[in-house]
Amino acid sequence: MDTNNNDSVEDWVSKLEIQSTKDVEVPKLLFNQVIGQEHAGEVIKKAAAQKRHVLLIGEPGTGKSMIAQSMVDFLPKEDLEDVLCFPNPEDSNKPKVKTFPAGKGKEILRQYQIKAEREKKDRSKSLLFIVFSIILLGIILAIVLYSSGNDGLAVEILFFAIIGAAFLYIIMAMNPAARMEKVMVPKVIVSHNPNDKPPFIDSTGAHSGALLGDVRHDPFQSGGLETPAHERVEAGNIQKADKGILFIDEINTLRPEDQQALLTAMQEKRFSISGQSERSAGAMVQTEPVPCDFVLVAAGNVDAIRNMHPALRSRIRGYGYEVYMNDTMDDSNDNRKKVVQFVAQEIAKDKKIPPFDTGAITEILKEAQKRSGRKGRLTLRLRELGGLVRVAGDIAVSNKATMVTSEDVNQARDLSKPVEQQIADRAIEIKKLYKMFVGKGEAVGKVNGLAVMGSTDMSDFTGVVMPIVAEVTPAQHPNNGMVYATGKLGDIAKEAVQNVSAVIKKISGKNITDSDIHVQFIGTYEGVEGDSASVSIATAVISAIENIPIDQTVAMTGSLSIRGDVLPVGGVTAKVEAAIDTGLSKVIVPASNFNDIILDEAHKDKIQIIAANTIEDVLDNAFIKSPEKEQFIQKVKNILRPTKELSQTRRTGTNAA
Repeated sequence: MDTNNNDSVEDWVSKLEIQSTKDVEVPKLLFNQVIGQEHAGEVIKKAAAQKRHVLLIGEPGTGKSMIAQSMVDFLPKEDLEDVLCFPNPEDSNKPKVKTFPAGKGKEILRQYQIKAEREKKDRSKSLLFIVFSIILLGIILAIVLYSSGNDGLAVEILFFAIIGAAFLYIIMAMNPAARMEKVMVPKVIVSHNPNDKPPFIDSTGAHSGALLGDVRHDPFQSGGLETPAHERVEAGNIQKADKGILFIDEINTLRPEDQQALLTAMQEKRFSISGQSERSAGAMVQTEPVPCDFVLVAAGNVDAIRNMHPALRSRIRGYGYEVYMNDTMDDSNDNRKKVVQFVAQEIAKDKKIPPFDTGAITEILKEAQKRSGRKGRLTLRLRELGGLVRVAGDIAVSNKATMVTSEDVNQARDLSKPVEQQIADRAIEIKKLYKMFVGKGEAVGKVNGLAVMGSTDMSDFTGVVMPIVAEVTPAQHPNNGMVYATGKLGDIAKEAVQNVSAVIKKISGKNITDSDIHVQFIGTYEGVEGDSASVSIATAVISAIENIPIDQTVAMTGSLSIRGDVLPVGGVTAKVEAAIDTGLSKVIVPASNFNDIILDEAHKDKIQIIAANTIEDVLDNAFIKSPEKEQFIQKVKNILRPTKELSQTRRTGTNAA
């Protein structure tokens, strides 16, 4: 088994026998281009062999659409079919549907077209013969009458013969019966070539008509000008995906009615095409059932499950597989090679950027480590990583370079910052300008907290410094002290404040029932959610209660249990980077997150990182040195240590199975 690689990225890349990504082979088979989804790959192979439906759930950019498309290569060999729509002489609003071997549909259509053209020519010849016969008869009669001396009558006969022939020609040409040769020509609605692979139809974002098929509206519905119903029939993606793959990303965005129709098509493997709009003339048309024996590969984020039609999901679970995609993989030798392969693949797909040298490869691998958010892991949110590859390539192209270097990748990091990071950068500038946090000196009841901005859909979090201040005042109502927290807090953040109050009561040792505690999150216009500010709140409140100043060069993050343990949080690397960018000199993080911090060259060795296991560690490093601090820290030790020693004693007891 390939274990985690302990070599530095620089040393590891130097051992590769390549000069650039030009020396890296890109697999021909699409399945082999999928990175880090071995479990999903095995499921896809089994599902394809047995024609089972699959639901792929995972974060954006983890390869759901690519692995779905690769499924086509593992489908069993089946004969594809062309589908033709024929007019129904008995009921024009119920066109007939027939299937033929792949490639035969166009041949049959051509035969009908030739037959229709021949009938049209024959009808035209007959019509011209009648017209010329009338004119010729008129000429003969006119000559006979002219010879008899009836000049005026002869002219009238000739005139009426010509007018009559012209009128007859117009009447017969506009007769609906004259259009029968067009009506009888079928329409090919699904067409294949004999050697085609099974179809892969991406139906993401398709509306009802595009997904299920539709019948076009006909504004001319009478007088011989109408378009025959069978010619207005349009196949949907479910019919085009017959004997292939129908892929629908963000499956939860489909209307419930469309999901129900999709379920029916999956069960029956045939589905009639009808007009989707009730106001359209096509609403009266319904074809015979059209074959749609497809394999559904549905995809979405975790929230997609909640909005799926229960019966549709039940069908997939009962007759297929559900797969949760990986978002990280081990930082092993084999997996590092896969990331290098990914870079080569992106360059080959883009076709507009030069290859990456070993220095650029090194920086991409470091970025993959950093974006995973965990020590010993590599990110599989490869879409965003691919964006960095393309931006670096664009920089090299603009510099007219033949190779992308590490400098190009470092520049690309700044150019490809997400909007959240750009907002955070401006927010930091504004907070510095208006001195919302100082970053030096000391203050009572004021802490430099750390937070992350943006959606969790992004693979790289954006850190920001979040000042938190606390004040203790006499209670508005005796013996009924309250905790007030302001700053547009979410539900989890409010609960975190309540949990922190339990720790404060425990370690302060003071009766605070006659005091109100006010906590303010400064400048949090976007709102605050989560419990990662728990240690910051506790530090600010305890400082306010004990009147012990806090070092303003320190920032901190961490969740806090009601027993005083510092618990891990997310986005710790981004938070540390935010503290560095703000100019702070120390940052306190949960000890369990310490190894998750992966800094790039621009942020390395720029700040002292302190790992904290308990609130005691936080306070000891955050409070300014003073006799009051030493006395208080000793009191906290006496309160917390017995509990920890008791728990350790229990853990070292006799094992029980």
